[in-house]
Parts: sequence; structure tokens; C-alpha cells
Amino acid sequence: MGLKSFAAKWLARREKSKVELWLKKPQYAQNETLSYLTSVLETTDFGIDHGITSNTNYDQWKTLVPLRDYEALYPYVERILEGELNVLWKGKPAYFCKTSGTTSGAKYIPMSDEGIEAQIKAARSALLLYINETGNSSFIDGKMIFLQGSPKLEKKQGISIGRLSGIVAHHVPGYLQRNRMPSWETNSIEDWEKKVDAIVDETMSQDMRLISGIPPWVQMYFE
Repeated sequence: MGLKSFAAKWLARREKSKVELWLKKPQYAQNETLSYLTSVLETTDFGIDHGITSNTNYDQWKTLVPLRDYEALYPYVERILEGELNVLWKGKPAYFCKTSGTTSGAKYIPMSDEGIEAQIKAARSALLLYINETGNSSFIDGKMIFLQGSPKLEKKQGISIGRLSGIVAHHVPGYLQRNRMPSWETNSIEDWEKKVDAIVDETMSQDMRLISGIPPWVQMYFE
């Protein structure tokens, strides 16, 4: 067993203990999250427009903030794209996630530093809980393929724009950097079919133990 996989098992036990704490009081954990969100939102234009305060509870939230589609929310997004601050969240977003979606062309989803951190923590937690449940941590010592969009980002109003998977590529923890594949250069290839061919060439002879990506991409890689 390598040093990384040994450490991963210890971290997995800690992660399991943390999860069990909030599992015992799920309503408390969710109320704490809501309280944090409302305390931030009350200082934003969105929060002010909807009458949100740090004391807004769940039932009030459901009334004050009705469900809506992207088009209904877009006026706020457009203001952020034009450089306004404190619109949907405090300050300006760290990134704009660009997605084609299923309707109405390209969509721009603001991503805060807190949002990115939460996604990284969630991925880390999922892996650690898998290790805790199965006892299998050996994949940590091998190579890992991350099938993702290009990490090259554009800029608009000082905010970086890219595909979510490409954005996340900038936040892979340092302890996984030496294990990750493909290379930055290969990951930056825009043409997807050429990119998959390059990834296959680069990884074919490696000790690959984990693959991550949306199912169609993973299927294409194996085919």
C-alpha cells in the first residue's frame, strides 16, 4: 500500500464521522445552510428585490423566491456580465460557467468561490466515502483520467468564462496533480474527436485506476 492510499483510508474514516454528525440532525444542517445563504443574499440586489433577510425561514423562502427558468433569471445574469457587483451574490463571481443547455442557446451560470469550493469538497467526500465503504484505496496510487472540457478560459469584465469541467481543472488538489491525466496540452484540444484520440494515445500504456467524466465521453474513450 502506497503512502497516499494509506493516508486516504485515515481521511476516509474522518469523512465518514463528519457525515454521520449531520446525518443525525439533517434539519439542523439544512437550516444552518439556509441561514448562511440568506445572510449573504440580504446584501445583494436579488435578496433586496425579493425581501430576503438573514431571518428568512424555509416557509418564507418558498413564498418569496418562486421557482423560475434561466430566462426569467437572465436579467440578473446580464447585469453581472455588464460588470455590476452584488447582484446574485456578494461581489462578483469567480467564474462564469458556459453551458449550451437544451434550450435557448448558450447560458452563463455565475460561479462563486464558495460554489467552486463546495464542488471540490463534494467530489473529495464522494471518493473518501467510497474508500470507507469498500476499503479500496489503491486507485489513489495509480493514474487517474479526468475527461473534461478545455481548461482554457476566456475573460469578460475581468471574470473567467469556460465549461464547468474546464474550470474545475484549475482546482484539482495538489496531491492529485502528479496522478492526473491527460496532460494540460491534450486537455486543451478543442476538437473533441481529436482530443479523445490524443487521450487514448497518452493513457494506453499507463497504470490507469480511475476515470471520471460524463457517461457519453467515458463510453467514447473506451470505444
